[in-house]
Amino acid sequence: MARTEAARPAERGFLTPSGVPSFRAMNESKYVRTEVSGAVATVVIDRQDKLNALNPGVIEEIDQAFEQLRDDASVHGVLLTGAGDKAFVAGADIGVLAEMEPLSGTEVSREGQAVLRRIEEFPKPVVAAVGGYALGGGCELALACHLRVASERANFGLPEVGLGIIPGYGGTIRLARLVGLGRAMEIVLTGDMIDAQRAYEIGLANVVAPHGELMERAEKLLARIVRNGPKALEMALKSMYAAAENTMEHALALESSLFGLLASTRDMREGMAAFLEKRKARFEGR
Repeated sequence: MARTEAARPAERGFLTPSGVPSFRAMNESKYVRTEVSGAVATVVIDRQDKLNALNPGVIEEIDQAFEQLRDDASVHGVLLTGAGDKAFVAGADIGVLAEMEPLSGTEVSREGQAVLRRIEEFPKPVVAAVGGYALGGGCELALACHLRVASERANFGLPEVGLGIIPGYGGTIRLARLVGLGRAMEIVLTGDMIDAQRAYEIGLANVVAPHGELMERAEKLLARIVRNGPKALEMALKSMYAAAENTMEHALALESSLFGLLASTRDMREGMAAFLEKRKARFEGR
């Protein structure tokens, strides 16, 4: 595939556990479409004339897509990407931001924060496939995902200070937690873009892929993840994010509670039995 635009999952060869291709389009909203194949959903932000820039409508549709996928037991992981060959999400719609006043600005920020927080707390692994510009709100959206796969042509940045504002969707917080305060300070205060290789070096990107192989590499990473127990993945995400927000004592207490809770699941029994019987586990998410 010589392009990064998301092809339909059926075209990329996703299979159900039985080995039979399974594809369904879940929704066709104005800016966001969701397609499911096997255990993986692909959410595509498609506003190419504006480089997939975020506006209130796009943010609402992203939220709706993830809400629908949260309750879909057949979906074990999500790929989030942008349509076209230029951008993941090139930022927020400046025309909308330019109209802000103090109260409306606070509201815009909090609404965006709430949606990205729900992605961060999503109980299933979310991988961002970044094929071009991930700037401003787009970078913040990628940061809210659990993992990031970047095309070699990708560029990340939080250029808001050049507009007289700061990142407002959690970017100053998540970036510092991910790459360290010193590197985050440099990126935020200069407003400069960094390329995919630099993003990988500082831990912002987990994988850098050749441009034409972006979706394939993102899919392979997610496939390695969703073959594991769904409940275990959910609890691992919960424990790791809680650790970033609590003292060591609270984090350890939560980890042990989640560890014990998993002992009550069918998936734990199946995983242990499969290991002892030297066969592949058949997890049910229960």
